[in-house]
Amino acid sequence: MALPLVALTGQLAAGKSTVAVALSERYPRGYHIEIDALREMVTAGRASPLEWTAETTRQFDLAVRAAAALAAVYHAARFAVVVEGTVDPAALHGALAEVGLGGVLTGVVLHPSVAAARERNRAREGKDFDTGVLEGTIGRLDADLRAGALPDGWHRLDTSSQSVQETVEAVLDLLPLDARPGPPR
Repeated sequence: MALPLVALTGQLAAGKSTVAVALSERYPRGYHIEIDALREMVTAGRASPLEWTAETTRQFDLAVRAAAALAAVYHAARFAVVVEGTVDPAALHGALAEVGLGGVLTGVVLHPSVAAARERNRAREGKDFDTGVLEGTIGRLDADLRAGALPDGWHRLDTSSQSVQETVEAVLDLLPLDARPGPPR
């Protein structure tokens, strides 16, 4: 069986992390790379995405490049790899292509409606800040996602009314047949 490399980007509160974990768990060896977690490993001088600066851009770029490097290592070791984060699809696509993974990549933008993303954002737990500050950002990201062209071979999924498992199944349907797992474990 061929093993997939899936890149998930998209709207805030689209369920990227949850879908990435559920998707990677469908394989005997799955690996989830969370770009935000890599960025948050900066222990001193971490730039906040809530107050965007040139340093924020630089640190996101570093995290995307680090995610691509990790993806190459784990994919070569025969893991199904899912990389996710709220990042520019073209930037993630380019970083994965630079490490030789462009030919095996399936790129997906999870793009629920603004209303669905805001509702999910209000229900989120476990963030170390008031997620209410993201309400305006959700609208701006939605506009950016709608206006931006996707890299060749990428797909956009409206996940507004989908459960996590429905979204996982929709992503699996985008994979080559030989990269799809058997029934859920």
